[in-house]
Amino acid sequence: MATIRLLLSGSSQSSTSSHLANGVSSSFLLFPNLNNPVFCPSAITLSPIRLPSKPYPVSFRAASASPSPPPPPTSAEPDGTGAAAPTRGDLYLERQQSMSATALVLKKNKVGKKNRRNDAKLPTNVACCYGCGAPLQTTETDAPGYVNAETYELKKRHHQLKTILCGRCKLLSHGHMVTAVGGHGGYSGGKQFISAGELREKLSYLRHEKVLIVKLVDIVDFNGSFLAHVRDLAGANPIILVITKVDLLPKGTNLNCIGDWVVEATTKKKLNVISVHLTSSKSFVGIAGVISEIQKEKKGRDVYILGSANVGKSAFINALLKLMARKDPVAAAAQKYKPMQSAVPGTTLGPIQIEAFQGGGNLFDTPGVHLHHRQAAVVHSDDLPSLAPQSRLRGQSFPVVSIGTITNSEAVGINGSSLFWGGLVRIDVIKVLPRTRLTFYGPKKLKVHMVSMAKADEFYHRELGNTLTPPTGKERAESWLGLQAVRQLQINFEDTNRPACDIAISGLGWIAIEPVGAAEPNDPDRRAKAGELHLAVHLPKPVEIFIRPPIPVGKAGEEWYQYQELTEKEEESRPKWFY
Repeated sequence: MATIRLLLSGSSQSSTSSHLANGVSSSFLLFPNLNNPVFCPSAITLSPIRLPSKPYPVSFRAASASPSPPPPPTSAEPDGTGAAAPTRGDLYLERQQSMSATALVLKKNKVGKKNRRNDAKLPTNVACCYGCGAPLQTTETDAPGYVNAETYELKKRHHQLKTILCGRCKLLSHGHMVTAVGGHGGYSGGKQFISAGELREKLSYLRHEKVLIVKLVDIVDFNGSFLAHVRDLAGANPIILVITKVDLLPKGTNLNCIGDWVVEATTKKKLNVISVHLTSSKSFVGIAGVISEIQKEKKGRDVYILGSANVGKSAFINALLKLMARKDPVAAAAQKYKPMQSAVPGTTLGPIQIEAFQGGGNLFDTPGVHLHHRQAAVVHSDDLPSLAPQSRLRGQSFPVVSIGTITNSEAVGINGSSLFWGGLVRIDVIKVLPRTRLTFYGPKKLKVHMVSMAKADEFYHRELGNTLTPPTGKERAESWLGLQAVRQLQINFEDTNRPACDIAISGLGWIAIEPVGAAEPNDPDRRAKAGELHLAVHLPKPVEIFIRPPIPVGKAGEEWYQYQELTEKEEESRPKWFY
């Protein structure tokens, strides 16, 4: 009689074993017409047998009643062939298990990524100062967000923490220069409680959200404040581009020319800009158009105000709320607790939520993006006010020559001269046309001085901190690292009737380069149809300069500016501008 050993698993093994042990043996009859190999269910391991032509009894000897030890782990072996090959059911189960395991891993990764996005957001249950967005605290008196412990407990008891203004904001409101941002792109000389990188990280979640972005750019520092990598923050969200401080442009400037110039420069950036607005938060020029565009494009989404540090975000929001309050009671209520406005870069230290719309969605003021390549990142914090223009720009031109006052033979050129713009910029004029003129547009507190190139080094070391400021004072001048970066410029010009280009200094202003700026219309220099100008620009590291098409400012700008000739398709693809 043949004996076959059964291996059973789980509870079935113990119960079946006990029955077989009590009955000693059991006999089964296998019929001869089943000539194929026989496989037992998954609970029973049975070797396949080829049946004989005649039936014969088979006895099953029971295994020991005690549970058998678990089988040792087996190494992976290749699938068998022939009778030992896995069935279609085995392959199906294996495939389903593999797909389930893959789906589980993907789900865990998705949840982890979502949690990381949410971690970047400021917790909604944290009470913050309504002026700067810093979390409220009662321990560090000099740090942002500080409030007296008794005041904090009283406001907390009455559920009025949203009405608290921290001690730093109170100082800022009285004109004190209290900086708080350090690190790469921060400000030296003052107290540093948070790094520029940490502020940027607070905005990293925006690219994953569906929001409307209102991006602000300072017209005086257009290239330095543009945020070329704004996609890293805004993602694919639509952008309303707002140009601020147009009231600072020189008298007689035609805003039609400025609008076309801005749109042309913006189109080259290839951003998702839906419209461009020229505005002034001081005179409210263009603010109503921005409100109308926001209401049109908001569609229930939150609205975030983005921009580089000190670009005028808080002033813009205050102007926005003031105009909206005339028709919207929600905006009128929000005016009472509006963001702090000051001349200190880095005033806002966290996202500030403002309930300003009736139809859903909130307005958010955000921390300014601090850029290491701007002049504000290298000067002392006490010298920051000197970098911010407070009134309409007036160009300082060199050489100072009135047309018609001297003859051609008496023309005084600037070849071989060095021009110092405060202690922050030096321009060496190596080779230009005799009538070439350089016009500086920037803060009035930064004076321009021209000396011979041979005496430039001596003049700079002698006058730094005195005549050449900033840096201001002997102590700051001694710690000043100097103008370490030098950039050689070969400027080609094709039309002598207009400036060749602008040299934009990041965080400061720009210099218009006019090949024959002081020449009469019939001057021989006007006959030069093309040429090259050679200049050298000295700057502190890591301040950057941008060579760009000249911006058409003043009455003269309207005369020489040429509008681009566009096809109908190009016209449709360009964003529209308003003021």
